[in-house]
Amino acid sequence: MDAKALAEGVIAGRLNADELAAGFTDLHAPLTDHEAVVAADRCYFCHDAPCITACPTDIDIPLFIRQIATGTPDAAAKTILSQNILGGMCARVCPTETLCEESCVREMAEGKPVEIGRLQRYATDGLMAKGVHPFRRADPTGRKIAVVGAGPAGLACAHRLAMKGHDVVVFDAREKPGGLNEYGIAAYKSTEDFAAREVDWLMQIGGIQMQTGKAVGRDITLEELRADHDAVFLGIGLGGVNALSAPGAEKDGVLDAVGFIADLRQTPDLSALPVGRDVVVIGGGMTAVDAAVQSKLLGALNVTIVYRRGRARMNASRYEQELAASKGVRIICNASPVAVHGNGSVREIEFEYTDDALQPTGQTFRLAADQVFKAIGQSLTGADLPDLAGGKIAVTGAGRTSLDGVWAGGDCAAGGEDLTVTAVAQGRDAAEDIHAALAT
Repeated sequence: MDAKALAEGVIAGRLNADELAAGFTDLHAPLTDHEAVVAADRCYFCHDAPCITACPTDIDIPLFIRQIATGTPDAAAKTILSQNILGGMCARVCPTETLCEESCVREMAEGKPVEIGRLQRYATDGLMAKGVHPFRRADPTGRKIAVVGAGPAGLACAHRLAMKGHDVVVFDAREKPGGLNEYGIAAYKSTEDFAAREVDWLMQIGGIQMQTGKAVGRDITLEELRADHDAVFLGIGLGGVNALSAPGAEKDGVLDAVGFIADLRQTPDLSALPVGRDVVVIGGGMTAVDAAVQSKLLGALNVTIVYRRGRARMNASRYEQELAASKGVRIICNASPVAVHGNGSVREIEFEYTDDALQPTGQTFRLAADQVFKAIGQSLTGADLPDLAGGKIAVTGAGRTSLDGVWAGGDCAAGGEDLTVTAVAQGRDAAEDIHAALAT
C-alpha cells in the first residue's frame, strides 16, 4: 500500500495470525462426495430449465447435475468447461443467487434453490485436482492471434482459439495473468492461489504463449499487433478509477478500493497490511462490499459503506449486502460525499442525504474516518483504441469493433456487466467469430 495511506489509526497487525487465518478461510467449504450427491438429488432435471437461460455461458446445468448424481463428476466437469473454461472460478465468484439459482424451480417453489454453484465447484475442482485437461488442440492452422489482457475474457478467448488450432499470444500489463480473478476478487472467495492454478491448468491446452509485463501503448502498439497477427482480441478491462469530486479528496488516506484489494490479494503476510480503525467505503457494488468486508476481517473497528442511491439499486446483490452486514459492516444509503475533512490526512468525511432522484436534501452528517476507499466505478484507459460508445469499446455481433480484424470483450466492451461469467462468455463467443472469419 502507498505510504501516504499511513496515518494515525492506520496500522498493520491489528489481528494475530490465527484471527486472520480464520477470517480469510474459504467462504464456502467445498462439498464432500456425499453432500454433492444429496445436493444433486434435489434437482428436477427440468427439460426447459430456466437456470440454463439465466447462465450467461449457457451451461447445461441439469445435465451436469445429473452426471454428478449418477457418479460421473468428471463428465459433469467437461459439460461445464465446454461452455465456461473458467467454470472453477465462476463457481466461486458468480452471483448465482441472482442468476441460475434465482431461476431454479426449487427456489420459486420452496425458497431454497439447488446449490448449483457449489455443485459446479465440486465437479470442476475434482477434475483439476487430477491434473486432467479434458480438451485437445486441433491441428495447427498456421494462424496467429494476439489477445490483449489475461483476464477472464482474454483467457476464455485464447483457450477457445487454441482449441481450434490457432497459435495465440497473450499480452498482459501485469506481472501475473488472471486479471480481476488474480487481483480483484476478495481473498476469502478465491483461496490457495486458485486463480493462478486455474490459469496453469488452462494453459495445458497448448498453443498459447503468455507475455506478462507487456502493456499496449507502452511496450507495443495496437497497430503493431494488427500488422503482426491475423486477428486481435482486446480484453483489457477498465484500468482507470473514477475520481471522487468532493473537496479534500486528495488527502492522505483516501484510496482506491481496487488497489487495496489487489494489495491484499498479493501480500504474502496479511498482518503486514495496514488498515484503519474507522473505514468508510464509498460505492454500492461488489468492489465496495469486498473492500469493506476485508477491512473488517483485517481488524478495522468501524466499517461503513455509503451509497448514493437506495439499497434496492445497489449493484451488489442482496446476498453480498447481507454478507457485509453479518461481518459487522454498516450500510448507509441515499447519501453522497460532499467533503473530506482533515489536516493533511483524512479525519472525517461529510455526506449529504439525497432523495431517489439523487437531489440533495440539505441534511448532512459526518463519519469519523482514517481510511476511505473509493469504489465508485472504473473507466477505460488507453490510446488509439477502436471507436467508443458510452466510454467503452463499441462492438457489434460477437465483439467486432470498428477496426478490421479487431474484436473486444469483457469489461472494456460496451455491454459488459462487470461479471467474470459474462466476460468468459464474450471471450468465448469472440473466439468463435474470429475462427469463422479466418476460415472464410
